[in-house]
Amino acid sequence: MDLSYILNELGEDRSDYFNAVAPPIMQTSNFRVNTVEELKKLFADEYSGYLYSRGLNPTVDILRKKLAALDEAEDCLVFNSGAAAIFVAVLANVSKGDHIISVKNPYTWVKKMFDLIFSRFGVDTTYVEGTDIRQFEAARRPNSRFIYLESPNSWNFVVQDLEAVAAFAKRHGLVTLMDNTYCTPLYQKPIPMGIDISMQTATKYIGGHSDTLGGILTGSREMMKKIFDCEYLAVGSGIQPFNAWLLIRGLRTLEARLERITATTRDVLRYLKKHARVESVLFPLDPSFPQYELAKKQMKNAGGLISFFIKAGTRAEIVRFCENLKHIMMAVSWGGHESLILPRCAGMEDADFDALNAEHRMLRIYIGLESADYLTGDLDQAFRLSF
Repeated sequence: MDLSYILNELGEDRSDYFNAVAPPIMQTSNFRVNTVEELKKLFADEYSGYLYSRGLNPTVDILRKKLAALDEAEDCLVFNSGAAAIFVAVLANVSKGDHIISVKNPYTWVKKMFDLIFSRFGVDTTYVEGTDIRQFEAARRPNSRFIYLESPNSWNFVVQDLEAVAAFAKRHGLVTLMDNTYCTPLYQKPIPMGIDISMQTATKYIGGHSDTLGGILTGSREMMKKIFDCEYLAVGSGIQPFNAWLLIRGLRTLEARLERITATTRDVLRYLKKHARVESVLFPLDPSFPQYELAKKQMKNAGGLISFFIKAGTRAEIVRFCENLKHIMMAVSWGGHESLILPRCAGMEDADFDALNAEHRMLRIYIGLESADYLTGDLDQAFRLSF
């Protein structure tokens, strides 16, 4: 299916809404039915039509169709946040006494979910580096039911061999979920590689404007309906129509934004690699990256995140560098129009800083839609003022 068709036309039956170019926001909590028999059918299968916007909604359905097609998946569910999407997907596929295999150091709220919530109900999690299929094989137990992946993750960009993990999981009856937020479906497609559930935090590139939250699950219709029929409706974390409309708006420019971000990121990467104050960089599609060949095999491109290790003897120097930036903002998240920086040492005290620990000197920069010269100029003046 053509990308332009997906982004601009798929799911949009304009004749149904006065030939408006932009789809309407169906800002309604519920829907009228005409007969008791129709109501009876919706009670029996709410996935078959519109009953209550906690379940299905026409504006959300336009978004669902586009996102499923982008992932080459059969179906899609959309949530209020990425964390909600992951929570509901795991909840729908594990039971008391089950075992989860997860990549090491996952997203903060995923780790809390595994360690602090699911552990209360007898669900145990084993963390693996994920760089070798043998690590998953060694971690598997008779009660293993679920594998959680992030490829690449959003700090050191470690990747997993998705086809190998998917094949291993299918042999042993495990469900796989992979966070594809880093790449989006434009740069990586987990579903054709055998992953059961592809997840994205739509807050990032899909929205693209830093003005809405969202989370996406795609997969088989059977899997999406299974999640919808119980956990999706019970938790009540589906996205609201207006937020879905904002994500549809974001999709219009996704390809153009990613192309510009990717090109600018390459320029900033070259600048950082040459700077005397930068010890090294991490970027999945740079030949220096430890898993470069695997990343190149699985990913079409790499987007706007770069991690780099600054040469600093104290935490104060890194603080000074970040606070001297005039245009690159210090903030969490990424994927919007604005460039951001995040120092790894932000959560520690000066006394706990160890200059010999490279992770303490690690910064992550996200490249937005500004020009490369604008961003490297800002970095340059902050380096000069800080050291």
